[in-house]
Amino acid sequence: MARQAKVVAEIAVAALTQRQAKAEHARLAEEVARHDRLYYQQDAPEISDAAYDALRGRLSGIEARFPELRTPESPTTTVGAAPARGFAKVRHGLPMLSLDNAFSEQDIADFVNRVRRFLARETDIADGTPIALVCEPKIDGLSLSIRYENGELVRAATRGDGSEGEDVTANLRTLADVPKKLKGRAPERLDVRGEVYMSRAEFLKLNERQAAAGDKVFANPRNSAAGSLRQLDPAITASRPLAFFAYAWGEAEPRLWKTQFEFLERLKGWGFKVNPEAKLARTLEEALAVYRDIGLRRARLPYDIDGIVYKVDRVDWQETLGFVSRSPRWAIAHKFPAERAQTILRGIAVQVGRTGALTPVADLEPVTVGGVVVSRATLHNADEIERLDVRPGDTVEIQRAGDVIPQVLRFVPEMRPPGAPPWRFPEKCPCELKTPVVREEDGVVRRCSGGLECPFQQVERLRYFVSRNAFDIEGLGGTHIENFWRDGLLKTPADLFRLKDKARELREREGWGEQSVRNLFEAIESRRSIALDRFINALGIPMIGESTAKALAREYGDADTWLAQMLQARDERKANDIPTKKEKAAVEIGPAYGRLCNVTDIGVTTADKIVTFFAEGHNVGIIRELIAEVEVQPFRAQRVASNSPFAGKTMVFTGTLASMSREEAEAKAESLGAKVTGSVSKKTDFVVVGADAGSKAKKAADLGVKTLTEDEWLQMSGS
Repeated sequence: MARQAKVVAEIAVAALTQRQAKAEHARLAEEVARHDRLYYQQDAPEISDAAYDALRGRLSGIEARFPELRTPESPTTTVGAAPARGFAKVRHGLPMLSLDNAFSEQDIADFVNRVRRFLARETDIADGTPIALVCEPKIDGLSLSIRYENGELVRAATRGDGSEGEDVTANLRTLADVPKKLKGRAPERLDVRGEVYMSRAEFLKLNERQAAAGDKVFANPRNSAAGSLRQLDPAITASRPLAFFAYAWGEAEPRLWKTQFEFLERLKGWGFKVNPEAKLARTLEEALAVYRDIGLRRARLPYDIDGIVYKVDRVDWQETLGFVSRSPRWAIAHKFPAERAQTILRGIAVQVGRTGALTPVADLEPVTVGGVVVSRATLHNADEIERLDVRPGDTVEIQRAGDVIPQVLRFVPEMRPPGAPPWRFPEKCPCELKTPVVREEDGVVRRCSGGLECPFQQVERLRYFVSRNAFDIEGLGGTHIENFWRDGLLKTPADLFRLKDKARELREREGWGEQSVRNLFEAIESRRSIALDRFINALGIPMIGESTAKALAREYGDADTWLAQMLQARDERKANDIPTKKEKAAVEIGPAYGRLCNVTDIGVTTADKIVTFFAEGHNVGIIRELIAEVEVQPFRAQRVASNSPFAGKTMVFTGTLASMSREEAEAKAESLGAKVTGSVSKKTDFVVVGADAGSKAKKAADLGVKTLTEDEWLQMSGS
């Protein structure tokens, strides 16, 4: 059913049949209503604003083509969601409506033309009359309506479903930005509307305090502002750094202003904060110039915005234009491009991985991208930095690649600080040893030459050592490893199995009691016996992952044989030192080195990485020390049924499988007698292709290697 719905969703609205439209309309209406409840009631959105806009936009498109599907309950005719339980309900004197969205400059030109045509029908304005617009940043916060009577604050309510909201008066009185009594002359009855928000700097401080206290941390400033205001205990709200921008009115008796911009000036006179970026544009060109200007400076604003709101300035024209469905005809939101944001590149840090590879990372002024606050992004390598030409102090555009990993796309030339020097990749490791950085033969990867003497590599390799695909020791996360290493409790993997000697020190550490220490020791003891392939993989040898570790275990059988052969291969390689790739063919290869090169998935390049690892004496010492602490189980080939179609075959898995994980599939294939490798070659017999398969599937097709769908694989394997 879900797959059918997805197929229908991919059909253009204009091509939908009545039956398809009815089915998709019902599904979309339910989905949009659910997201409204998550956003407005629970302050816990599951999707980005852009994804939500796309859902609502398609729903509106279906209703435009099939008007009979629109009902009074449709999300396109309502705003927000019903008030949550726990707060008294407040009926708004005038509805708090939402705004239609625009995503291009042409959309805004169309909006102005619609306004002009409507006014021409209803008034005597001449063709070409300029339509002045007030332009304000669209704050990403929580909308509020505050009622004043005779200048005194009497009630405050959230937007809720647009007609009825939550009474948050007691909480709002704790905000310094909201006057309890208006200054100067004000209407006898006045609803001031605006946005409660939290600055990015205050948001980060709040999350730090929340994390330190073991409390919930917030995903972004909007969630933190909404969650802070909607507290049943006003004292909690008072402790949160909330701010308020006023920008509109609901009921106003009497109304004392004739334009939107005049109203903003009156708000300031009454004691409210009004966004200083608000501008009056007398033409469409001026309005679009405001959008472009604020878009360029968006990264330097202290709060999150997701677009610019344009409002017709003349209030009499607003009244003439009126409303349609859930939105005013006289206002529109011009959204910034989805899932991208601009921010300041504060600096470039270099991280050292477990194999010594140096990766530059962008240190960013925190910014919300796709509903998540981003403060760091990968810059990949030195070549990528040179290509992008990004420099500390630049305004950069970032996106969340695949909606997960933040990456830097470009710098904004107009915003580059004068005289900003190019960033240079360090020639020495940032660790305390300051060991030289060497460049790989491919010219891309640069590594610290310190090996396991490098403190950064020590910590990263220890983290990898305890991870799920290595020794899999529960209760030892990355933070614990780093803290233990820093305090001298751990230096090498073998130290893990000697932690019992430091039980008293562990119990005295913050967060570690008798039970947690006991649980940790039990988890460590349970891993004193480990399979050879896991043992090899856990060592963090460059270019050795799970698949290659298994191939080595299969070839050498037990730990003693494997270690002896690696040392012999090291000595043979050292005796026939090969300075360049071209000379490799002319070198006499010893039996141990030759055997290593011929292991499945190894080859000369990987073999050289392995023997280089063993050429560092401290690495060999660490391995021997570890072997003395644990029992390394010899590799045992599984018995294979004689009728298995995969017996003796070489297989590769690529893409995402729906019925099982990649690890489960590879284990199943090996139990059927297959050799599972990580790369496709002419020697590969089968490639199982899952969803979102990449270059391996293409290479299989180019080489004529047989590919199997997941269903075909399951059928042949008897699963």
